[in-house]
Amino acid sequence: MMEDKAKYRPRIADNLLKRKLKGKGAVLIEGAKWCGKTRTAEQIAKSTLYMTAPGMADQNIRLALINPELLLRGDNPRLIDEWQVAPQLWDAVRFEADHRGALGLFILTGSSVPADMSHVIHTGTGRIGWLKMRPMSLWESGESSGDVSLNALFDGAQNISGISQLDLEKVAFLACRGGWPLAVDMDEETALDQAFDYVDAVTKRDIQASDGVERDPERVHRLLRSYARHQGSQVSNACIRDDLQENEGDALDVDTIASYIKALKRIFVIEDVEAWNPNLRSKTAIRTSDTRYFTDPSIATAALGIGPQDLVADLRTFGFVFEALCVRDLRVYAEAINGKVYHYRDKNGLECDAVIHLRDGRYGLVEIKLGGEKLIEEGVVTLKSLADKIDSDKMKRPSFLMVLTATGNYAYQREDGVYVVPIGTLKD
Repeated sequence: MMEDKAKYRPRIADNLLKRKLKGKGAVLIEGAKWCGKTRTAEQIAKSTLYMTAPGMADQNIRLALINPELLLRGDNPRLIDEWQVAPQLWDAVRFEADHRGALGLFILTGSSVPADMSHVIHTGTGRIGWLKMRPMSLWESGESSGDVSLNALFDGAQNISGISQLDLEKVAFLACRGGWPLAVDMDEETALDQAFDYVDAVTKRDIQASDGVERDPERVHRLLRSYARHQGSQVSNACIRDDLQENEGDALDVDTIASYIKALKRIFVIEDVEAWNPNLRSKTAIRTSDTRYFTDPSIATAALGIGPQDLVADLRTFGFVFEALCVRDLRVYAEAINGKVYHYRDKNGLECDAVIHLRDGRYGLVEIKLGGEKLIEEGVVTLKSLADKIDSDKMKRPSFLMVLTATGNYAYQREDGVYVVPIGTLKD
C-alpha cells in the first residue's frame, strides 16, 4: 500500500536537511532510488517541480536550457526533483541563491550523478550544500527500540541498557527486505519482492540511464552477484574478474568491470567504505583499499537470489550480510552526529569492521558479530588489540569499544568497559 503524507515515517535526514537549509541557499539530497529522498524533501518544501513528471519532462528539460529561471519560480524552499536530467539547473540555482542573498531557497533531489557536467560553470561552493540519504535504518523503520544512542556512547555513557525484540530469523528477514520505505509496511512476501524489483530496475534500465552507455542487463546482474559474494572485503577488480570467469562464465576485462562499478556508484547502488588511517605506535602498514559494500544489504541478497531462510541455513553468508546491514545503519546514525564510517585493516591481518570518526576527532571502534559468547569474545579481543596499537600521544583514545550483534536480548557494558549492543537497540 502506498504511503500518504499522513503516514510519513520521520527520517534522521529530516533534521539534517533543516539544519543545512539554514546555512546554504540550496541543498542537494543524493541517494539511491526508492530510499525516500523526495518524500523527505516534500515535508519541508513549499512548492515543487517534478522534472520527470509524465508529459512534462521534455518541456522541463527544454526550458532548463533556454529559460531556467521560470522553473525556479515558486514558494521557498522550492523542491526540484530529479534535477540531474537538466544539469544546467545547477548554475541557475547557484545564481539565484547568490543573487537573492537568502538561505533555504531550494532543495534538489537526485538519484544519480549527472553523466555530463561539462557545461556547468560553478561548483556551488558556499551556496549549495550536500546531504546523502540512504535506505532506512532499523531505528527509522521501527524495528530498533532505540534504547542505546550512538551519540550517548560518544558522550561517555556508562550504564547503558536496552532490550531487543529481534531474533535471528527476524534479522535475516530485515536484511533481505532492506530499508526501502515502501517495503516497511507491506506484508512479508510482498516486502521481499521489492529488493528483487530494485535489482531488476538497476540492471535493465537505471545503469544505462546513468551515463547513456548500453550494457547487457544479464552481465550487470552477474557483476552484482560477484560483488555480493565479495561484500565486506577489499578485493581488487582483478579478483572480481577471476570470480566472474569461475562462477559466472563471463570474461569481462578489468577496465570494463571498473566502468560498470563506476556507473553503479553513480546511481548509488554501490557505496564502498574508505580505509581508516590512524596514528599507530608501531610502523605497521595499513591497507588502504576500500571495502566493498552495497548501499543496502537487500541488494546483495536479491542479486544472489536468496532469502531469509537461506541466510539462517548458511551462517557464514549471513555474517557478511549482517555486517552490511550494520554498516548501513551506522552510516545513517553517524551522519546525524557529524561522523563518517571507515574500515581498518593492516598487513598483519588485524581488522576492525567499522570505525566511526566524528568531525571533532573523537572515534569509536566497532566489531560486528552475529552473536554468541565465542564470537563476542573474538570481537572484544580485536577491539582491544587495535586500541592498544593506537598512539595516544598523537591522537585521542577511542571514545568506546563496541561489539554490535544480531542476537541477544540485552545491551550492556562488560566489566572491561566494552559495550555489547544488539542492532535492534541502536539509534543515532
